[in-house]
Amino acid sequence: MTTPHTIAVLGLGRMGGAIATRLAAQDWDVLGWTRSGRTSGTVKTTGDPNEAVAQADLVLLTLFDGPACEQVLDDVRGSLRTDTIVLNTSTIAPAEASRLARKLGPSYVHAPLLGSVPSAAAGALQILAAADQETFDRVRPVLEALGTVRRVDDASTAAALKLIANNSLAGAVLALRDSLRQADALALPRTQVLDVLELGQLGGLVARKRPFLANQSDTEAAEFTIGALAKDMALLAAASNTPLRSAASLADTPAAPEADIAVAATVPAVEDAVLEPLRAYIRGHATGDPTHFRNAFLPTAHIEGIRDGAFVSWPLDEYCTLFQGQPAPDEPTRSRRIDAIDVHGTVATATMTLLHGPDAFTDIFLLVRIDDSWRIANKAYHRHP
Repeated sequence: MTTPHTIAVLGLGRMGGAIATRLAAQDWDVLGWTRSGRTSGTVKTTGDPNEAVAQADLVLLTLFDGPACEQVLDDVRGSLRTDTIVLNTSTIAPAEASRLARKLGPSYVHAPLLGSVPSAAAGALQILAAADQETFDRVRPVLEALGTVRRVDDASTAAALKLIANNSLAGAVLALRDSLRQADALALPRTQVLDVLELGQLGGLVARKRPFLANQSDTEAAEFTIGALAKDMALLAAASNTPLRSAASLADTPAAPEADIAVAATVPAVEDAVLEPLRAYIRGHATGDPTHFRNAFLPTAHIEGIRDGAFVSWPLDEYCTLFQGQPAPDEPTRSRRIDAIDVHGTVATATMTLLHGPDAFTDIFLLVRIDDSWRIANKAYHRHP
């Protein structure tokens, strides 16, 4: 069988448009279609996906998610010729990729992409391709026009590996967020901070995203959006059935889903209002004054954990009797820190470490916002002797 010459690109968003433009520049006959109707003007387009598919030796999908892929393929199924290859570059769930591979058989290639719009335009993508040998040989010249191809065993594996790769990107974005928040807390100049971060492990990301990180991105187009990355992390968490903090952290980012992922790194730290009950709790320990605990907790709160080998669940009044209004004798050597806080609308969770003499405690808090203030609804703790 011959290499495809006529290519239908279904989906002309950021990546789809860049891919279509790249392939057209490499002398393939490209006809594009997009669900939104918006086009870049750089390739020939049609308003009917069936028209594009009927002419194509290869149908290339660059769609947002699995349901979009299935819907579009169902819509054009009758126009697919028996020898037409379907090349899906979309980031979808492993189960969705397997289902499409079973439905379309050996004509299906699952080939998710590592890289963003500039890489697509330059033909420098990293591509994870799953296909049988004959189909792979036919489609290889198209893939190699877009970047470097790594063949993997099956569609599910290709989809899973893409999600793992994007998880590392999400982790880098959130690590950068932490660094910028700490720098802001130390009143360090943003330009100086970015200069130094470019020297370290996050340097490549900082260099590529500097206009967004420096709040100079008015004319910069998003290359990969917060919404798309949050979608991918939700897919990964669902596929692995394993907790994934980045899924919630990205989904709760107070920025437009269409903003570039770098904007997620610039979100300021949580407001002081949600920290105030935690700080009141710290003051209670530092002074031994139970009034601070009453300010920190709701009256209905319970403090729970294992004490002397037995489970305890103190109501707030009983907990306050443990404090006599004086700091502990070794208070100058004690320390406490807020390790993490995650806000989800009107509820929040927080983790704190207390170093009290020979013992360390991990405290886990559930907080609730009532009117315009936050209070601790419950606390559970673990003592590390």
